[in-house]
Amino acid sequence: MRSKAGNVQRVCGEFNLSRQAYYQSIQAEQASNFTEEIIIQKVKELRKIHKRRGTRKLFEDLTDFFTSNVIKIGRDALFDLLRINQMLVRRRKSRVITTDSKHRYKKYPNLIRELEVYGPNKLWVSDITYVRYGESFAYLSLITDVYSRKIVGFNLSKDLKSTSPIRALKMAIAGTEKRKLEGLIHHSDRGVQYCCDEYVKMLKDNCIRISMTENPDPLENAVAERVNGIIKNEYELEVFKSYNELSKYVVECIFDYNNFRRHNSVENMTPNEAHQQTGLIQRMWKNYWKQNNETSVA
Repeated sequence: MRSKAGNVQRVCGEFNLSRQAYYQSIQAEQASNFTEEIIIQKVKELRKIHKRRGTRKLFEDLTDFFTSNVIKIGRDALFDLLRINQMLVRRRKSRVITTDSKHRYKKYPNLIRELEVYGPNKLWVSDITYVRYGESFAYLSLITDVYSRKIVGFNLSKDLKSTSPIRALKMAIAGTEKRKLEGLIHHSDRGVQYCCDEYVKMLKDNCIRISMTENPDPLENAVAERVNGIIKNEYELEVFKSYNELSKYVVECIFDYNNFRRHNSVENMTPNEAHQQTGLIQRMWKNYWKQNNETSVA
């Protein structure tokens, strides 16, 4: 006991600290370690549902938890904590080609360059993304409202035929008032699925204008690409062994996405909340992922 007291006295003398300050510093360090462990466990809990939820979204999800537990931590500090504990989400780079633009059908010009959208049902973007299950691939067709980021139509298929995108389009049209379709722009790549007669006819029959990318640059359909990434990666679609399991889960995760997944690109609202708005919506994001080497989706 004397030895311990002597060590404390020696340390305090060396750093010109009072004993009270010494013990307070130890208590503060212990409290900090305890708080960090609480945060890590809470992140693990959230990632049981969204296995690849990025740090920016985790920070937003945890805001109320931090407030109610009087935990003071910023977004950069959360990045640092997860990096130290090797819990950052890394980008997956594998890719399967889903676009076949070598076909006989008419290809339409890009109508959305520099286009500003100030309300829902002004611009829809469509895309197809692959999803692994077992040793096979399924293909998910998505239609997203650019203003709200709401997925308004979707369909999962075992092949790349036009049937799946057509079903997604039917869902989107059925869920929208007829008068709100007039003048709406539908934007997609130049794949055969979107250029085929049946798909184009459905768009024209509903007074929907047709816009298409003019080169393979993903930036020409950037919102669709981002939503693909959110659904595939944050919701960890590629863990199922059977098509039926995957198909059921897709319905659940898109419901969750539309109702609960907040976007910095729509003032931290959920897609369903943003879909009820009109007028300019401010973006709230910045490129933290470049600094922290992590996947970032708006």
